[in-house]
Amino acid sequence: MRIGMLAPMPSELRPLVKRLGLRPAPAPADGTGGAGRKVHEGRLGAAEVTAAMTGMGTAAAAEAARRLLDSQPVDHVVVVGIAGGIDDRLAIGDVIRPGVVIDGASGTEYRPHPLGETPDAAGDAPPYGALHTSDEFIVDPDRVAALRERGVIALDMETAAVAAVCEDRGCPWSVVRAISDRSSDGLADEAILGLAHPDGTANLPAVVRLILRHPSRVPQLARLGRDAKIATDAAAAAAIDGCRRLLQ
Repeated sequence: MRIGMLAPMPSELRPLVKRLGLRPAPAPADGTGGAGRKVHEGRLGAAEVTAAMTGMGTAAAAEAARRLLDSQPVDHVVVVGIAGGIDDRLAIGDVIRPGVVIDGASGTEYRPHPLGETPDAAGDAPPYGALHTSDEFIVDPDRVAALRERGVIALDMETAAVAAVCEDRGCPWSVVRAISDRSSDGLADEAILGLAHPDGTANLPAVVRLILRHPSRVPQLARLGRDAKIATDAAAAAAIDGCRRLLQ
């Protein structure tokens, strides 16, 4: 069995690589270098694992999913990473396994496959709520409230795009995200999104500009960084545990 893990940013891929002891994959023979994406390989029990970075946004995520499924036979794809919480019951680091993923652009709904979850397995709750995927960084209170009314508990920028590719290819897929920030805290905004390049790597000049122009935001940035680290570690651990149960 081969499991493919897709993480948007280096910070989301890193804990998977560390926990699973994955190694960098050889560069493709065609010289593309994996289209600039980081790819690692290894094993989880009897399963082979390929973990790759997608970059941020729906187009990059769809491209990465197609590249993964074109490169080798894959039995199950897992999207792993962080999400912005809009359900105030969720705390930083809480792992979510949504029952449905909504494409914000088309309204199409996708239902993740179980990843070894049962209501009583390892203390996990069953999948619940909706994850909303959009290239927009939604912070407007009215829009957030409208999504909450639809049962949306968290927001991301990649999962629905991966789901669409997997379903088109007939490949089971799952998503494991952890909450890195919450709309009610008011810490994340468009300026924060601009601190990363489209491939998910840090935009250091943008970070420096933001700090020079708004030094009062330094504590905020530090908190966001700490919370993101908590969430990336939690998502990686939960995804690996889920895959282990899937293999049982």
